[in-house]
Amino acid sequence: MRHLLQNNIAISLIRRSRANFFNTPFLVNHISDKCISSSLDNANIFPLYLYPESDNQITTDGQQQRTPNLNRAIVDEMVTALGLTFTPEKEETAGTFAPIDILDYIYAVLHSPSYREKYKEFLKIDFPRVPYPKDQQSFRQLVALGSELRELHLLESPTVDQRLTTYPVSGDNKVGKLHYQDGKVYINETQYFDGVPSIAWEFYIGGYQPAQKWLKDRKSRELSFEDVRHYQRIIVSLTETDRIMKEIDIVGVEDASSGDSYSLISTSSFQVPYHNFTDQSER
Repeated sequence: MRHLLQNNIAISLIRRSRANFFNTPFLVNHISDKCISSSLDNANIFPLYLYPESDNQITTDGQQQRTPNLNRAIVDEMVTALGLTFTPEKEETAGTFAPIDILDYIYAVLHSPSYREKYKEFLKIDFPRVPYPKDQQSFRQLVALGSELRELHLLESPTVDQRLTTYPVSGDNKVGKLHYQDGKVYINETQYFDGVPSIAWEFYIGGYQPAQKWLKDRKSRELSFEDVRHYQRIIVSLTETDRIMKEIDIVGVEDASSGDSYSLISTSSFQVPYHNFTDQSER
């Protein structure tokens, strides 16, 4: 987990859930609890970059040297297939792609409803296998959508500050018995968040429903102004996630059974033609 003590991002995956369904992957940018995705399962964390054990390796700008946690053979395959140049850090140079683009592409694919439906039986029993992008155009489109999801889920997107909901009634702001009715999330007998779409209220990420769990975890507590704004950001994030997932299916994901694909963990259990995406994971 030391790789997340510095500037980094990681994808959280569960190999096989005790609940016998595919647990939605999630992104983290700090050290996370092993139950981040499910109370029943331990998450596997795959950092995008690896930092050296020594602090002596630094770049000319004073930053500590880091290396992409990627299997170079897979990167080379993508370079050939896409006709792009790989750079270890994100650049604005035309004709290049970076580790964050690969992560965003993968994140988009794993949020494709059609992909999840088609491979639902396999996704119950092993780490997901992600197909190579079919062409440069669809790769760029899926990277853009995956980037939107990443920023939404880390609450870094400006979109989350839009006022989708209101909190119109004053009171003690103490979380009591929760219930949802007609777009209103009641936190007690009189106070509620209004304008909450049902899709956001019911949305699952991993084994949790964030719009419900976040409030349940604060039962008997008084919500501060920042708590109210944070919850409103969560609702926007969940609502936008549903929209983007539909857009991902419009772009389309390559059929993983029609050619080579790669996996997201380094393990000898994968067989040809499946390959390893990351060099290293952490539990």
